[in-house]
Amino acid sequence: MHPVGPIASTAAGRASVGWTMRGNTMAERIPEDTADGEWAPHGIDISVPSIARVYDALIGGKDNYAVDRAVAEAVMRIVPGAELGARGHRAVLARGVRFLAGQGIDQFVDLGSGLPAAQNTHQIAQAVNPDATVVYVDNDPIVLAHGRALLADNNRTTVITADMREPDVVLGHPDMSRLIDFDRPVALLLVGVVHHLADAEKPHDLVRVYRDALAPGSFLFLTHFVRSGRHAEEVEKVMLADLGSGRFRTHEEITAFFDDLELVEPGLTFTRAWRSEEALPDPLPELNRLTVTGIARKPAST
Repeated sequence: MHPVGPIASTAAGRASVGWTMRGNTMAERIPEDTADGEWAPHGIDISVPSIARVYDALIGGKDNYAVDRAVAEAVMRIVPGAELGARGHRAVLARGVRFLAGQGIDQFVDLGSGLPAAQNTHQIAQAVNPDATVVYVDNDPIVLAHGRALLADNNRTTVITADMREPDVVLGHPDMSRLIDFDRPVALLLVGVVHHLADAEKPHDLVRVYRDALAPGSFLFLTHFVRSGRHAEEVEKVMLADLGSGRFRTHEEITAFFDDLELVEPGLTFTRAWRSEEALPDPLPELNRLTVTGIARKPAST
C-alpha cells in the first residue's frame, strides 16, 4: 500500500494523504456521468482524481479511472519516464522498511498508505519479523475496501479510515491502540504524503504532533517532492491545477521536518540514491531528482 512517487502518493502511496481532491480543473473537464462508463464501488466519486489512484496509474496498477490516468499522463508529458521514478519511490519504501525492521523496530504506522501494491509495508516488515504490527491510515474509502480484502487473514495489521490532518483521531483510534504501543519505539511512515499538505495547513506543526507522540528510539521515515531541477515547477503546476495538491519544497524546508532528530546515513538524499542497491549514474537523471528521502531516529532527549 502506498501513494507516493514522483506524483503521488499518498498511497502507493502513501501515499498520498489519502483524500479525494475536489474543486479542481480536472473535475470540471470530466463530469461524473461521463467517466467512460467505468464502474466504481459505492461511494467512490470517479469524476475527480484521487492521489492514491493517480499514483496507482503511474506504477501501472489497475485500480484507477480515466480522470486519474489523465493526471498521470500530464505529468509523464513533462517528465518522460516519470512512471519509472514512481516505481523507484516504491522501491525506497521496501529498503526503508527493511532497514527499520533490521534496527529492531516491530511497530509501524503508515500514514497516507494509499492503495495496495506489490510489497506493502506489512509484507516487508513481517518478512523480517513475523510478529511486527502495522497500522495503515488513509481516508480514501477505496483504500479501506482493498485493504480489508488484503488483510483479511492478518491479525497483526489493519487499516484505519481517518484523515492524517486530525492526529487526535488517528492516534486515539481503538485499532491503533490495539496494535501499537506508543510507549515503545515505533516507525512512523510519511512516504509521499507531506507534499500533499499546503503551507496553510502547517505541515511542520502537524508532523511535530506525531513526532511528539513517539517514544525515544522511534524513527521518522519521510519522503517529499523537492524543488530541484528544471521540471519541478512545471510538475507542481500540473498537480496543483488538476489534483489540488503537490507542493515541491526546498531541501532546507524538508530538512526542517527532522529537526532535533538524528538522520541516519546517507542523510536526506534523492530517493533513488537513498541506500541504493544498484550502481547509479552521476549525475542522476532529472526524473530521479524530484523526490528526497530521509529516515531519522528520535533520541532520548527529544
